Amino acid sequence: MTERELFDAYNKDVYRTCYYMLRNAQDAEDLCHDVFVTVFRQDWRNVGHIRAWIMRITMNHCLNLLRRNQTQREKQSQVEWLHEQTAAAVKSVDTVVLERAAAAEWEHLLRQLPDKLMSVITLRYIGELSIAEIAETLNIPVGTVKSRIHKALKIMRKKLERHNRYGVKGEEQYGTP
Repeated sequence: MTERELFDAYNKDVYRTCYYMLRNAQDAEDLCHDVFVTVFRQDWRNVGHIRAWIMRITMNHCLNLLRRNQTQREKQSQVEWLHEQTAAAVKSVDTVVLERAAAAEWEHLLRQLPDKLMSVITLRYIGELSIAEIAETLNIPVGTVKSRIHKALKIMRKKLERHNRYGVKGEEQYGTP
């Protein structure tokens, strides 16, 4: 049997196996080619069960490619995650300045609240406690916690709207649209 005859006899079986394992026609063609390159580099004429031998080579090639692709996907995922973390960690100067200004503004609004309202807002949004946890901590009913949060946010919203309205008027006053 010549190499051409061997190829013609087993090519379809090898391709079909590769295709079913990889679910990609281009990868199946490439791997089929690689399988026969491997077969022809071996002493294939002295193999007893040539079909089984070729199919074992085919399966090994498929499994190696699948493993390689899985590792590559995992590494790609790790690189994307690291890139996202780096991008999130590196902020522009403008972003840092705006965040600090916003934090200072919220802190100022928070300090203007009565102590009872400030304590509930602080525990809820800074301490990240649930409403039930706040009620337990302050030893007050859950309904009282809800009403204090509502009242505090309403006061802060009004002050913020008033502040923004004056800011806009002030900008128009100095010739900026």
